[in-house]
Amino acid sequence: MNEEILIHPFEPIVFQDTEILILGSFPSIKSFENNFYYAHPRNQFWKILEAITGYPVKNRDQKLWLLKECKLGLWDMIRACRRENSLDSCLEDQELNNIYNILEAYSSIKKIAFTGRKAQRLFTLHFSYLDIKTIYLPSPSPAYAAMRFDEKVKMYRQALGFD
Repeated sequence: MNEEILIHPFEPIVFQDTEILILGSFPSIKSFENNFYYAHPRNQFWKILEAITGYPVKNRDQKLWLLKECKLGLWDMIRACRRENSLDSCLEDQELNNIYNILEAYSSIKKIAFTGRKAQRLFTLHFSYLDIKTIYLPSPSPAYAAMRFDEKVKMYRQALGFD
């Protein structure tokens, strides 16, 4: 096990009119290296959003524009942890972000969507007292191959209200 505690490297991406906050677990090693959310080249997150919105996601500015335009926000459940690799199952000694505080600061957020079971479980365990609608999105990770890309697109489209 890696003895070094890793601190989440990014601020949440949230706008004054954000309506859906998308929460992952913790950035992958590639995301750390590329200094942005869902930055592993095989991660399907941005490709899924591009498919459901029709907006290009070739660079950081386009990704930020898509989030702002679609009233989506991004953050992660875990603020700090130890890990050996990018798998959620390898995250140890987790310290959580304060989801309550971000919901207080951004009252426009009406729904939280989780990009995987780990984030959903952590929220349920620690923040189930919050009165907010939650939805599960299948993991966009290349490690989650149980669902085809087009099936993920369909679920994201429906869950995020783009149908």
